Amino acid sequence: MIARLLELESDRLKLFHVRMAFSEDIGSVGKFALRKLWILFTTILHIWWARFRYRTPVLYYPPSGPAKVPVMRDIILLLSTRWLFKRTAFHFHAGGVSAFGGQLPGWSRPLFQLAYRKPDLAIRTAPQNPEDGKALGAIRNVVVPNGVEDMRGKVPERVAAPGGTLTILFTGVLVRGKGVSDVLEAFRLVRAEGLDARLQLMGKWSSPEYQQECERSVVQNGLGDRVEFLGVLSGAEKFARFAACDLFCFPSFYEAETFGLVLVEAMQFGKPVISTHWRGIPSVVADGRSGFLVPLQQPRAVADKIMVLAADPELRRTMGQEGRRIFEQEFTLNAFHRSMERELLGLF
Repeated sequence: MIARLLELESDRLKLFHVRMAFSEDIGSVGKFALRKLWILFTTILHIWWARFRYRTPVLYYPPSGPAKVPVMRDIILLLSTRWLFKRTAFHFHAGGVSAFGGQLPGWSRPLFQLAYRKPDLAIRTAPQNPEDGKALGAIRNVVVPNGVEDMRGKVPERVAAPGGTLTILFTGVLVRGKGVSDVLEAFRLVRAEGLDARLQLMGKWSSPEYQQECERSVVQNGLGDRVEFLGVLSGAEKFARFAACDLFCFPSFYEAETFGLVLVEAMQFGKPVISTHWRGIPSVVADGRSGFLVPLQQPRAVADKIMVLAADPELRRTMGQEGRRIFEQEFTLNAFHRSMERELLGLF
């Protein structure tokens, strides 16, 4: 979403970007490495240089999620840079960091408060998310939903023929908290009930150990010819998978989840979705209208909703239409840009 923000075209606002490339892949996120100290040092220098080169009065920063290594990184970076700027805007793409200070060593808690306290603007992606800005004493707290470019019409779409094999899609980091194990168990249950379906999972594995665990489960349950791990896809290849599925399943309970952008990416193609009552997800999925929301870590509940949608092509169609309508109304990239421009201009 930061990359999308940088695409904002405005006559009144100019953005300058300093890239924070601390992690090479998902496996290194939240983990300490000596190379990250050098990256942290050079990032701070780049922020200083940009501050004086462009004379920007506002620091826009996306705080980390609630994990020790990235929080300590934030503390060092913010204490080294915030004092240079007249205003600070925090954009909470991950949720829950405000409650993490109490889990830090006693000596670092005052530094935590000094680094994060009282931003001029706090942005979260959904009203259901933790009110990190309020807890940190933000002067202004706002909600700005994420938005994506409309890709409908740019890749071919399909749905299963009457009586044909249904395609169920999951997209996201392949980690337990995103609901991967729950999707696999729900799929085992619906196959046991005789549903003619296949499951595709798109994304990068969080670790080799978890990959082995899931792949072993697939084989042991006799689902090897029905479950496909697609790996990481991007661009047209990625969106073609959304456009070719019959329903999208994302039962996340991920600790730092705030929005579930992949749900919007599925809804833009008119696909019904199954997700969870978790964080900002209910702000995206209209339960019973554009899809179904189920309790956390309940594969049986996921399976039941899959069976409901599988048995009713008309329900899949009408829920997909409603999801498309909600996307057009609330979650386009243009809507995101307009809202971000308005809130950032409010700092001046």
